[in-house]
Amino acid sequence: MTTRTRPCAAVTSFLLLLLLSSAAVSLAKSAGSRDSKQGQQAGASVYVVMVKAPAQGVNYKAYQMRILATALGSEEKAKQALIYSYKAAASGFAAKLTPAQVAALKKHPDVLQALPDVKYTLQDNNHLN
Repeated sequence: MTTRTRPCAAVTSFLLLLLLSSAAVSLAKSAGSRDSKQGQQAGASVYVVMVKAPAQGVNYKAYQMRILATALGSEEKAKQALIYSYKAAASGFAAKLTPAQVAALKKHPDVLQALPDVKYTLQDNNHLN
């Protein structure tokens, strides 16, 4: 008789963040020209920010925008920084932020974590030339 085990929550969370980070990298590249036109601050990097799920019936985009605007000082700055909003698999967003903005964001009670976006590349040593 075999038994099935479920992956632990930490592994599942890591894999989810890896997937979300990959999506954020793609979106950040496509938004790069937009960001430079909007005057993003020097030293800003893409972060994946996980937040508590909003209460049932609350507009998730508005909820996430309020969290980001609180940390950045205005809704306009939040709109400029936001790259992508996550809803289906996780509650959070990707945004281009400075280290000071990340520090302010981490103080918000609904923010679970803010992680720098990391690009992972698969290495294929077996491909044919």
